[in-house]
Amino acid sequence: MNPSFLRQAAVRAALYMAFACAWLCAGHASAAGLTVLLADDSAPHAEFAGLLRSGAGPGAPVELLRLAAGDTLAPASAPATAGDDERSVTAGVRTRSVRGNAATPPAADATIAVGQAASRVALDRSGSETLVLAMLSRLDYEALRSHPSFRRSDRRIGVLLRDPAMVDQLALIDALLPQKRRLGVVATVESEPLVRELERAAAGWDLQVQYAPDPTALASALHTVVARSDVLMVLPDRIGDSQAATLAVLRAGAGARLPVFGASDGLVRSGGLAAAVSTPAQLAVQARAMLQKLHAASAPPGVWVEAATPATVRVNATVARGLGLRLPEERELTARINVSR
Repeated sequence: MNPSFLRQAAVRAALYMAFACAWLCAGHASAAGLTVLLADDSAPHAEFAGLLRSGAGPGAPVELLRLAAGDTLAPASAPATAGDDERSVTAGVRTRSVRGNAATPPAADATIAVGQAASRVALDRSGSETLVLAMLSRLDYEALRSHPSFRRSDRRIGVLLRDPAMVDQLALIDALLPQKRRLGVVATVESEPLVRELERAAAGWDLQVQYAPDPTALASALHTVVARSDVLMVLPDRIGDSQAATLAVLRAGAGARLPVFGASDGLVRSGGLAAAVSTPAQLAVQARAMLQKLHAASAPPGVWVEAATPATVRVNATVARGLGLRLPEERELTARINVSR
């Protein structure tokens, strides 16, 4: 490895950490009245919410509001009832079940809604506070894009996607297998926005995309795409979200000795070669940074969309050895793909 590259990577890593600390510290001053809206207690969502709270200073309280199934947002003045206060994996945060149907939202300078269900409820609110919709998949965002709130001229809305951009996924494949240019993907019709993003990022690649009717019927599409590809990619769509469908792609790749890449830790643990992923910690830093941008006086009302960045690389060393590959360490690969960005 070129020593100058490693020095550059180290400098950029240090700069990122300084940037992250600066945003977190700045968040102490600007996040007064921050509301975090949750619809579930999934581990990534709970960790993300807990990190937002821990990044807030004593003068910047974070109110965590939880939605039960079918709930809409209650007014801030709604009386508490027995059992409303609860302890959860986000220990130390006062939470309140959200009940009723009200037009008046809790007073807040900003709201961060975590996941698609919470984001839809947040968009339904009539307030004009700054809103960040966090930890959405690309397809979650596409499902919400037609909501009237996105067309409002008096509100700043940020969309923080949970997955790194396709350009980062391709940078990882290029870093590990620079001679492999035939990239195979099996998708469903609903995955079209992801396929278009991949096509825009894949200049110089030979994309082989085959469509399957649904994630339970991949055999024919896999047979075609495996025969035409050097590498397979699992998109963060219905196939990537289905353990059975992901395993089908992994088995097809293993049978043809093709490496499989994706966007989740689970794929790597199950037999994928590598993935560019996000972490709740990275996303919490990025969410606070996004609030700072949206609160800036020069930021016009409208919608700001960001993919998760920086990406973190995960590698399955056992799979790499089985394919006869000697790969750099995960930390080095992480620095490399983020330097390329």
